[in-house]
Amino acid sequence: MNDLAGLGAVVPREQAEAEGTLPHSIEAEQQLLGALLTNDQIYDRIASVLKPEHFFDPVHRKIYEAAAARIAKNALVTPVTLATFLEDEEGLKELGGPQYLVRLAGAAISTFAAKDYAELIYDLAIRRELIELGRNIATQASKVDVETGPKDQIVAAEQALYKLGEKGQTDRGFTSFLSAVTDAVNVANAAYMRDGGLAGLATGLDDLDKKLGGLHRSDLLILAGRPSMGKTSLATNIAFNIAKAYQKGITPDGTEGAVNGGVVGFYSLEMSAEQLAARVLSEASEVPSEQIRRGDMTEAEFRRFVEAAKTLESCPLFIDDTPALPISQLAARARRLKRTHGLDALFVDYLQLVRPATAKDSRVNEVSEITQGLKAIAKELDIPVVALSQLSRQVENRDDKRPQLSDLRESGSIEQDADVVMFVYRGEYYKEREKPADDNLEAMAKWQDDMEKMHGKAEVIIGKQRHGPIGSVDLSFEGRFTRFGNLVKPWQQGGGEGF
Repeated sequence: MNDLAGLGAVVPREQAEAEGTLPHSIEAEQQLLGALLTNDQIYDRIASVLKPEHFFDPVHRKIYEAAAARIAKNALVTPVTLATFLEDEEGLKELGGPQYLVRLAGAAISTFAAKDYAELIYDLAIRRELIELGRNIATQASKVDVETGPKDQIVAAEQALYKLGEKGQTDRGFTSFLSAVTDAVNVANAAYMRDGGLAGLATGLDDLDKKLGGLHRSDLLILAGRPSMGKTSLATNIAFNIAKAYQKGITPDGTEGAVNGGVVGFYSLEMSAEQLAARVLSEASEVPSEQIRRGDMTEAEFRRFVEAAKTLESCPLFIDDTPALPISQLAARARRLKRTHGLDALFVDYLQLVRPATAKDSRVNEVSEITQGLKAIAKELDIPVVALSQLSRQVENRDDKRPQLSDLRESGSIEQDADVVMFVYRGEYYKEREKPADDNLEAMAKWQDDMEKMHGKAEVIIGKQRHGPIGSVDLSFEGRFTRFGNLVKPWQQGGGEGF
């Protein structure tokens, strides 16, 4: 057996002393490069995890880089072919020039262990980056800078750690069709076994669930509307319904988690946590929200209010009302919630109040970064993310005030990145503002008739759905309790089935 020790000290002594605390394995790097020079077909097994920058020794880095470039061109990789491209490399000359490549190939023990060596080299490289990141954090923290406060440094550190965690994920890449089909069958089976036959989380609104199939994992759903349409109310209603239905148990994959409903995270960037909680309590206790704010309640109403509060105190609904959160910090907090309490659905109210991680040259680019970030959170945490969005004023200039995809502010990126786009529309809101003069009896009679038809009704218009139909869903709306509900159809009146 060839002895790798005979290859000589690759790292200069001064460098070794300066970097002696950094984790590395020269022997693993030598074994891997030797195996690659013996059989370049192993490159396909290690390329997904190992990049040139993961090598500790600069000479090894150059050798791997040259080999990768040759393989990309379908060219042969051997000590002879590589020697031509590395003959001017000073570091290689110090180690004996082309003869060092020959010794590497001769000292390789086995090509079968190449992936193990690659993962070890990658692991040690990540450890070195962690050490470097820690040093940078310590250096930045020791500098008392007026422009960069501790909170900004924490966000930057979390972002750097997230990027580090995203590197070298070896389980990514192509999936066999058998594996993909198995996953699809498991999802269908879970939907078949679940009450209501939904593949995703039930919103508690039956007609909406039928149209969407529930809220699906890894989907980004946009819920948009003009002010006073009730988009925050609808979002809180759905979030509350999911949290209220939460049941813990053993999931189909054998792990512990939500078997019904789920743990919900709610970013309220516009309202305080207390205001949001008051809305949920108004719905649950059936006490108008303005009475709750004023404290103007009868004894019976206050008793209902307190009972509702007791019932909901164990509800797994977590609210974060920090204003102007950067997308990087929003992602970091969602990961933390998933790790500590679990997380099955995330709501963001609303998209235009989220800040980009770094300032961009245009608002369109900023919104694009935010929507891509939200979609990345949905995929990474494997949860549905529901983001609320404002609509542009051009809706008000049309006779038909029903929103369209083109009404989305900065619509290009939002429409492109979203899996589902929904609009909340209440015709009653606009009709109220068209009230004719009292002396115009004919117009007043028609207006009252229209108002009666629209009263207590709302529409959710599905303008885009990647995996399902578009169309409109009718809901009931009780403004006093800011509550959306299932609309009773004419044929369901008078009792019986359908309730």
